[in-house]
Amino acid sequence: MKQLLLLTVCLCVAGVVAARDGAGGWPVWGGDAAGTRFSGLREISRENVNDLQVAWEYHTGDSSELQPAMPPSSFLATPILHDNTLYFCSGFGRVFALDAETGRERWVFDSEPATGSSRTSKCRGVALWQQSGAMAGGVQRHDANAPCLTRVFMGTPDARLVAVDAKTGKACRDFGERGAVDLTRGMGAIAEGEIAMTSPPLVINDLVVQGAMVRDNQRIDSAGGVIRAWDARTGELRWAFDPVPPGAPSPAAVGAPPGQHYHFGTPNSWGVSSADPARNLVFLPFGSPGPDFVGGHRKRYGFDLGYYANSVVALDASTGRVVWHFQVVHHDLWDYDLAAQPVLIDLEKDGFTIPALVQATKMGHVFILDRETGEPVFPVEERPVPQTEIPGEYTSATQPFPTFPQPLHPYGLAADDAWGLTFFDRQACREKIAAADNRGVFTPPALNRHNIEYPGVAGGQNWGGLAYDGNDNLLIMPQNYVVTHNRLVPRAQIPLADLQLETADYSPNTGTPYLVKHEVLLSPFGIPCVAPPWGTLLAVSLDTGRIAWEVPLGTPRDMVPGFSWFPFFPDMGLPSAGGPIVTASGLVFIGASMDNYIRAFDARSGAQLWRHRLPAGGQATPMTYRGRESGRQFVVIAAGGHAFMQTKVGDTLVAFRLADQ
Repeated sequence: MKQLLLLTVCLCVAGVVAARDGAGGWPVWGGDAAGTRFSGLREISRENVNDLQVAWEYHTGDSSELQPAMPPSSFLATPILHDNTLYFCSGFGRVFALDAETGRERWVFDSEPATGSSRTSKCRGVALWQQSGAMAGGVQRHDANAPCLTRVFMGTPDARLVAVDAKTGKACRDFGERGAVDLTRGMGAIAEGEIAMTSPPLVINDLVVQGAMVRDNQRIDSAGGVIRAWDARTGELRWAFDPVPPGAPSPAAVGAPPGQHYHFGTPNSWGVSSADPARNLVFLPFGSPGPDFVGGHRKRYGFDLGYYANSVVALDASTGRVVWHFQVVHHDLWDYDLAAQPVLIDLEKDGFTIPALVQATKMGHVFILDRETGEPVFPVEERPVPQTEIPGEYTSATQPFPTFPQPLHPYGLAADDAWGLTFFDRQACREKIAAADNRGVFTPPALNRHNIEYPGVAGGQNWGGLAYDGNDNLLIMPQNYVVTHNRLVPRAQIPLADLQLETADYSPNTGTPYLVKHEVLLSPFGIPCVAPPWGTLLAVSLDTGRIAWEVPLGTPRDMVPGFSWFPFFPDMGLPSAGGPIVTASGLVFIGASMDNYIRAFDARSGAQLWRHRLPAGGQATPMTYRGRESGRQFVVIAAGGHAFMQTKVGDTLVAFRLADQ
């Protein structure tokens, strides 16, 4: 009887410890497989958040400021936590392991990517796999000190997937070829830097599922967006999903050379995926087939309105078979790719609990789908949209518009909406808007004339994604308000020499009749032609479908040359990259904005409760966890800037915790 009682007590204690560890961990990029970015921790609260202080800082040494010979750097990583160790990556292809409580370096692994393989080096995170007990061939592994029982997986700038021993930082040489698989295999001719993994892979069922970034606007026969699953132990290919419509001709039939296994020019999924292990499903957000703004050629390859492009695609995790897909943009001509991670929640509706998927978009639309079937939980309407007038191009007659939640972004911009600091620049903005093709949302690209694309290519929502606060049934996300002002130009009008100048900012679009001149709608003073805020943080209530609160995110303090020392800039709201997290204590932590701050907001009201200066731009998503030894809660963010956004670059991982009492 005593033994039974003792066993029961031990099991109960083990359950409590496991629950506590689960609530205090951050094992994957989005906090959990569902991507909710919700932490059950409560130590840091509304009442004491102002007592946060820097616990430690770690410097990777990986920034273009410190290594001028390397490509421009962006430090966008969100660490993950395992065994009281933080794992993360740099855009230069290195993996780092740190003691989660002290920031002390445990090891560094260098994948030694080919230099110059990427114009801008990015790595948003890594993924972890643990040995489940049996090796390939049924051999049981009993030695706890055997190598690579736990593995860290990272994509590299030169298109490899590497496996690293989580304990030692050595390559797992039984994975692929000496610890890596070549992602260009079967892809045909690949230009330097054309393909790279910028987001972490997804680990499920001893498989490592990876998508990749394919460089935009280069050529119609660019590298394809195939999704592949690799055996986590051996690196053998287990399945591949080639995102072409059912019945599409083979790669050879559309001009692929011998030995190319996958179609070229297909949409790619460069963002972060989600998983529902109980249903054995993975959910991938896809972009458009390239080039982004010219699409008349797509019918030749059987893509027509895109099919899997700009869609959430649910795959069977074991086989790669398509279970369902839902398209949010038909025949994308605006670079409205799905950048945000799908978020899986349980939604109460009409007295029933629905396993739902929430997909935020660049258009300011939020689609809520049944994650078992892909059917909209709330009505989605196909509405007529403006049509192209360009010879050889075509547009979809309608586009899907969700009816719940409400649209989060304006559907266009009128000349009278022009904004400026003075009458002079406001009038200049008004004239630019009036001269453009400007027919509201989904106005197609124009020939030898600018069009107004609002929301612009950065969103709305971008890869920063959203966090789900289950306490108050809120979706919390950043939102950008910046106008894209592009124009198409016949190829023959632009001298070849101009195309070779990066400052010309033309996309080559090889294989199409048109080039794209990329611009943001700015005044003569270089300020957006729309009134601030240009970036916000907002919360959407899933009870009402309406915005519960919205506040400006960011000050121009670090964008005005020579004035970063001046602390009293107003919160005008700036564009952002990176996303939020939310805690059970009702706090939202976010960096993201184009200033060097991390902030904490009240999840219920949107009130800013705390902010702290970072040594560089915080265009990354933070994370939080409880230290195993101290029992203390930490908040960690990468402060290394974003090269494309021209924020201050650096190499610092910063950890915060409450001051000792």
